[in-house]
Amino acid sequence: MQYTYLISGLDDLQLGQSPKMPYNELLQLLEEQLTEEDWHLVELLKMKYDDPLVDELLEQADPQDVLSEMDYRTQLLYEYGMKADNKFVREWFEFNLNLNNILAATICLKHGYDIQKAIVGDNDVAQILRKGNLTKNSGLAVAVPDLKEIVALAEIDDLLERERATDMLRWQWLEEATLFCYFELDNALAYFLQASILHRWDGLTKEQGEKVFNGIVAGMKRDVKF
Repeated sequence: MQYTYLISGLDDLQLGQSPKMPYNELLQLLEEQLTEEDWHLVELLKMKYDDPLVDELLEQADPQDVLSEMDYRTQLLYEYGMKADNKFVREWFEFNLNLNNILAATICLKHGYDIQKAIVGDNDVAQILRKGNLTKNSGLAVAVPDLKEIVALAEIDDLLERERATDMLRWQWLEEATLFCYFELDNALAYFLQASILHRWDGLTKEQGEKVFNGIVAGMKRDVKF
């Protein structure tokens, strides 16, 4: 379905600039303009691992003792998103799954952590990474065109800058995924995701960012028990 009126009325988004429309107003606009079925895709895209729906998925899932609870919940969310009816949404979830897994695997190999406890999901990329193989011959380069760029992220010591560079890679993926879409649902979904990226960084100082991400890393080491 096309959304010519909606998309043509949206302000342009630029990296490094705050969106003109507040996040809540954008959500309200999308809820009003999208069909109920398409709006549910926006709700899926903004889901987090602690969403109530993930509680239901957790209750239905088989027990496991390799991942931390947070990582397992994240895995269930990825698996749920990769079953969406919309191709763009499925590919977005898989892109982020691969991105985070490759980054985690690279860091584990660099510092000698247990890679088995850092990889989530069970797609082809996850299975290759669990073997500790990030070489070109592993098949990763074919499955993940951005492999070189993702691996390079692990070399950025500043956690805040690493996260910014990661979001830039996400932004680039969204641009390429909608390159030949015109006023379609995928354009609206990509706009929402790009606006979400900008809002996430809006007003975040270097000191605040380092505090947040240092806390995340500390939690990972505690929960996953590297």
